[in-house]
Amino acid sequence: MNAGRSYANSDVIHHDTERLEQVAAYLLSHEAAQNLAETFKALADPNRARLISALAHMELCVGELAEALEMSLSAVSHQLRLLRDLRIVKSRREGRHVYYSLDDEHIVTIYKCGLEHIDHA
Repeated sequence: MNAGRSYANSDVIHHDTERLEQVAAYLLSHEAAQNLAETFKALADPNRARLISALAHMELCVGELAEALEMSLSAVSHQLRLLRDLRIVKSRREGRHVYYSLDDEHIVTIYKCGLEHIDHA
């Protein structure tokens, strides 16, 4: 075990260099941490969580989402734009309608794992 550096409270921190090297190999880069934090921040909004819960089951257009969630079209569109920018949802046009769905299975997994986590408590 190698001696570590001293901090302001004058406690000496001891660390094992090998363990720190192992941790460093798995530590997120600042950019990856920022991107992950932005994704979870987007999921932290209750209205967006409800949008995701609806889209986890089927593809829906803005009007259907607005009616189901009892929100205005503009509010739903705003939330969907944010989710699309973060690649949480994707859209496709069919005639005059734009349909939204979850971007991929990773988002479905995050959603389901989140539900399992809160049900587990």
